[in-house]
Amino acid sequence: MTSIPASSSGRGVIFTSYLMAFTLTVMPMPEWLKFLRPEWVALVTIYWAITLPDRVGVGFAWSMGLLLDVLRDALLGQHALGLAVAGYLALKLHQRFRLYPLWQQAFSILVLVTLYQLLVLWVNGVIGRPAQSWGYWLPSIASMLAWPLVFTALRELTRYFRVS
Repeated sequence: MTSIPASSSGRGVIFTSYLMAFTLTVMPMPEWLKFLRPEWVALVTIYWAITLPDRVGVGFAWSMGLLLDVLRDALLGQHALGLAVAGYLALKLHQRFRLYPLWQQAFSILVLVTLYQLLVLWVNGVIGRPAQSWGYWLPSIASMLAWPLVFTALRELTRYFRVS
């Protein structure tokens, strides 16, 4: 079985992974389960920032955040700021991050996604939206728990399609 050459599949794999992340982000869920939805776009952004730091950077994270703002009907730039900062930190720490075992990466994801959510919450406060309940922070924990699955799935896709 042969795989597709890297030059013809790299962008398609990245695009498809973001398409899946956006789909999972807007997929309807029961009201009681919405707080447990991982931050899929943030997870995919962090993965690509540590795997391909020369191709997925802060500008790319910013543009994905703008798309997320449009999808979530949020203030334009709100999620973009959070994803850009999380992407920047992932880029700065990508060499160290790769050396961590998966459980330690998951705790790093908790910190990065919490920072992302904190920035989104800060923007909400600046524009006068009401404060959130403690359930607002549950997606950070859900993202930490989902990281091993996301990392493993995207790593296998990266290897199969020889994305570099």
